[in-house]
Amino acid sequence: MNRAAGRSRFWSEWHREFGLALIILVTLASVTAAFPQFASPRGLNEILDDTGILILLALGQMFVLLTRAIDLSVAANIALTGMCVALLNQAVPELGIVAIFAIAVAVGALLGSINGALVWLLEVPSIVATLGTMAIFRGLVFLLSGGTWVTSNEMTAAFQDAARTELLGLTATSWLAIAGIAGATVLLRSLRLGRHFYLVGDNPSAAAFIGVDVGKTQFKAFLLSGAIAGLCGYLWVARFAVAYTDVALGFELQVIAACVIGGVSIAGGVGTVAGVALGCLFLGVVKNALPLVGVSPFWQMGVSGLVIVVAVVLNARGERAARRQILQATPQ
Repeated sequence: MNRAAGRSRFWSEWHREFGLALIILVTLASVTAAFPQFASPRGLNEILDDTGILILLALGQMFVLLTRAIDLSVAANIALTGMCVALLNQAVPELGIVAIFAIAVAVGALLGSINGALVWLLEVPSIVATLGTMAIFRGLVFLLSGGTWVTSNEMTAAFQDAARTELLGLTATSWLAIAGIAGATVLLRSLRLGRHFYLVGDNPSAAAFIGVDVGKTQFKAFLLSGAIAGLCGYLWVARFAVAYTDVALGFELQVIAACVIGGVSIAGGVGTVAGVALGCLFLGVVKNALPLVGVSPFWQMGVSGLVIVVAVVLNARGERAARRQILQATPQ
């Protein structure tokens, strides 16, 4: 891609992110006009805390989507990893929280590597591979727990409090989300692996021609996504103080929706960290606003679905417009 085409894509992404940020601000202002507490410091902190896990998962999903793949197993990864650390905490309550964190990330990375190996080594389409592992992981949760729940009275206080601890008014989950945004930005802008993600998604043939292993790059994306999902497995179980088979059931759809709303292309090679973060915050604001305005849970699902469909349509139109600008900017 030449410099002019690169500038065209940059401005297209910037306009989309600016528009999304404006929509979020208008939504906040509209709801706050009727419910002043909604945009209070405490209310905004609650929105960020509610959205923290979604932000982390969406960043991991973004890595996978950039490489022209998709990970449908992230929510099942959360459930299995969360059950593993909950049962471990129940069996070995003296185990430190740092060890719990490390084990959660390691288990999640192992599950992610299984997805990556299926896509890389066996060349199974990612949607098929992760649909299968999603069911397998859910089944393993049931086998591990015997169908029983691990509840708050069976977890240590340290296990539950680590995800809820506040520093400078923000919870540990919120700080981890902020750290995830910073880390993903460095990865995609400054590290070779991040550039490979974009290259593999944008033009796999060109990537292979210059020596980038497409399958191996996708494997690394799945590994990162799995590791992040493993961390979120602990955060989810600790935050809600319960582990069971159906934890985060269907949450993978919200994760993918946040990416798409934020401008990540399912066709690969397009997306920014800022866009993903804004997509997550938009869903978080909508989720927290709908109950305040008296929308029933059933209508909430419908409204969220409508928002997703509209975002996909607008995203597709934006991509077509960006491609036209790039073609016009490319010398003939």
